[in-house]
Amino acid sequence: MNESLNQSATFEAVMARSTLPEWLLALLGHDRAPGEGEAVTAFGQTLTMQSGILRTDLETSAKQTQTADAFSYKWAQRRSYEGSSRKTQLRDWLTERYGDVTAEDWLQNAPETCVLLDAGCGAGVSAQQLFGQVLSRIRYLGVDVSDAVEIAAQNFADQGIAGGFMQADITRLPLPPESVDIILAEGSLHHTDSTEGALKSLALLLKPGGRFMFYIYKKKGPIREFTDDDVRAKLQEMTPEEAWNEVMALSKLGKAIGELDVELEVPEDVALLEIPAGPINLQRFLYWHVFKCFYHPDLDLDEINHINFDWYAPRNAHRQTSDEVRAWCANAGLHVEREVVEDAGITIISRKGQ
Repeated sequence: MNESLNQSATFEAVMARSTLPEWLLALLGHDRAPGEGEAVTAFGQTLTMQSGILRTDLETSAKQTQTADAFSYKWAQRRSYEGSSRKTQLRDWLTERYGDVTAEDWLQNAPETCVLLDAGCGAGVSAQQLFGQVLSRIRYLGVDVSDAVEIAAQNFADQGIAGGFMQADITRLPLPPESVDIILAEGSLHHTDSTEGALKSLALLLKPGGRFMFYIYKKKGPIREFTDDDVRAKLQEMTPEEAWNEVMALSKLGKAIGELDVELEVPEDVALLEIPAGPINLQRFLYWHVFKCFYHPDLDLDEINHINFDWYAPRNAHRQTSDEVRAWCANAGLHVEREVVEDAGITIISRKGQ
């Protein structure tokens, strides 16, 4: 039996033993878990129980459907992100941007009834690496538009962490207003039809005083923006597997350039191309200003390709400026408590007004 069949069989076994948490049923306005294949309604939407997970029947745009398919494929490549080096690299990167949130009073003092909504959870690995043991004492709700939510459910079960899971569009969740305490949208808002619309829709679900944590792609210089759009457009004509294999050639090139370890000196600012003066590694120069070719010496090719595929494969992958993101937060009643702006993206921890 091949690896995908083994994973499917394991998932079916795990979900056969699972039940919907009572608190999630209460949020949906129900006191009884539906049986397999049974449909229930919640806030104007129909949800059907399939393999132990409630799934909405709302249609998505062609762009969002393609994006969901790309992520279903990406997260099914478990070997490309479950290695210890990859998890360490992810945890370090998350902590650099969000800080050690487990040490924050608002999380340390959170009651057991605290609901954490992981909006666009993927396989659930970012939440696990960022929140750690905190997940064992609060209520975790992982939601994703793609089939990756199945992997998240299995991942949490494997780790012995309780949680609720739902397959749904994060811009139209069947949850009551002001019903969740914390929202994590780690790299998911920009993978919707409208980054701004997704932020505003999710903010409505947040309780006054609650935290909204998210990461959004930052707009790059003109060459990188052109290349990204051109490569992404070409991949839309391919199946996810074909796109994965095509991106692999790009990943191999980035690895080869990275292993050269060559330093480049940019003599002066090139304002027309938004390239700053100064010393920079050749691989990083190409990465930031020409095309995304992620490289890290501690990761293997599959792990590197996972990151590059994540960037190029989804059709919905919007980039924003810091000013745009701050304006959206203000309009949604969110006060920015922490902002980290990097070349790659914009990380925000915000608090909803009382």
